[in-house]
Order: sequence, then C-alpha cells, then structure tokens
Amino acid sequence: MSYIGRFAPSPTGPLHFGSLLAALASFLDARANDGQWLLRIEDLDPPREQAGQKEQFPDILESFGLYWDGELELQSERLNGYEEVLKQLLTERSAYYCSCSRKDVQGRTDSPVYDAHCFLHPPENINNCAVRVCCKDSLISFRDIIQGPHAYNLPMSSGDFIIFRRDGFFAYQLAVVVDDYLQGVTHVVRGCDLLDETPRQIHLQQLLGYPTPAYAHIPVANNQEGQKLSKQTFAPAVDINNTVELTFQALDFLGQSPEPGLINASQTELIEWAVKNWDIHKIPTVPGKQFVQGL
Repeated sequence: MSYIGRFAPSPTGPLHFGSLLAALASFLDARANDGQWLLRIEDLDPPREQAGQKEQFPDILESFGLYWDGELELQSERLNGYEEVLKQLLTERSAYYCSCSRKDVQGRTDSPVYDAHCFLHPPENINNCAVRVCCKDSLISFRDIIQGPHAYNLPMSSGDFIIFRRDGFFAYQLAVVVDDYLQGVTHVVRGCDLLDETPRQIHLQQLLGYPTPAYAHIPVANNQEGQKLSKQTFAPAVDINNTVELTFQALDFLGQSPEPGLINASQTELIEWAVKNWDIHKIPTVPGKQFVQGL
C-alpha cells in the first residue's frame, strides 16, 4: 500500500510552533517513505475561525519548504458527504438524536460519561437535536507508532459521543474520519493532544467499514507554565523570516539531532537533510515537552 499522509490545521488561530511540529513531522514521515503529503483545512466551525487564517496557511507552509501533493482540500466543501454518512449511521441505528443540553446531563449524573438518556428515551421532536454515535460494548485497542499500545473501553471512558452538534455543525470526529477515508490517508502523524480522540475515530471507522490508518502521536510543545501552545495560551505565530532556526528547533524537539552546522544552511538544504535522516522512532515517547524560544 502506498503511503498517504496529511496535515489538517484548523483556522481558529495562526500557525504556531506546535502547528509547525505537526506539519513538519507528518511531512517528513511521508517524504521519507516516498509517500504523498496532503493539506486539508478543517474549517467546520465558523464561529471559532479567525478571519484570513486559512488563506495564509498555504503560503506559510511553502515558506518552510513544506509542499503538499494534489489540491488543497477544505472541509467546508464536503458537507454533502458528511450528511450522507450521518444518514447512514442513523438508518443503521448506529447513531441517534439527542436533545440533552450539558445542563441536562449534569443534572442527572456526576459522571463525565453520557448516560444514554436519549437512546433509551428518544426525543419526540428532532429539531435542534445533536446526533450521538452508539458505543455499547466498544473496546478499542491500537498500537501507536510512537506512543506504543493503547486500549480504551469507550462505554466507560466517554460513552456515546456527538458527531453532529445541536448548533447545526458537523463534529470533528465524523468529519475527520470521512475525510481521511475519502483522501485515502494511510498514516496519521499528529500531536499527542489528539491521542485520546483516536479510539472514537477507530470506532467510527469500524462502523462505516473504513480501513484504519496507522497512527503516530508526537509530543506537544508546552510553554513555561506547562500549558500546550495554542490560541488559548496566546502562542505566537511562526515567523516566516526565521524559518531555518524554527525548523532546526523543531527537528531537535522531535529528537532528530540536527547537525549544528545546519543552523547556517538554507531552508531547502535543512529540509533535504531532514528527509534523508528522518527516524520516527527517535521521537520522545512523552505526551508533551517544554519549548523555549531561541537557540
């Protein structure tokens, strides 16, 4: 099977060092395996999007020498496909409508696991309802290329989860599974903050008869307070005028031990070295590491 990887950022904020890590790791793993690397913008949550961000992403990636294969994909252009899959799951009774608000659930149980109330008591009116996928008896295990074996009991860890939101937007879990299938993605390299989302995605893949990609979760970059770099923690955007230093730092963060002299190389030379010397098994098996700007 040919290798197809992808980078799928969300335009809820600028690309920061944590984004660069995911982009670089997924790009290098694809290129080192003579594979394709796709770019997909996950623009399914308009209320949280920052204006102009998704238009900037391609130029920023190109400034780092990260060139994708094929056409740029937008999730917002696949709504009809998500709708068909949602109808399939509902028809097969693998999913159901849910009228519960967060307050409703909190009023019934102290557990973070959804109590399947609407599965047992279907709402009479499906307007303004979410859709949840059934997870009864779902035990999911997989071996992450970096983080090793993991096993999850979905009924105990999360319960039936939402794949279509009450506000009318498709949830991340459904969209990412459909997208990866339609694009033929065989390998997913991304941050450890998404490791616990993987069993839900595998569960959906199994319900839909989709193949499961190989997963590899890299450590996320944390600030000095131990918080993941993100929009919420005010992570600064990557500086496209400082690509070599940032790429060098990213390679070091990922355990690739770039040669000291490469800090004086061109961006093209640094990426070429990184592809040739890439070893995914050198990436630290920790969920997160502190990142301090500067060399």
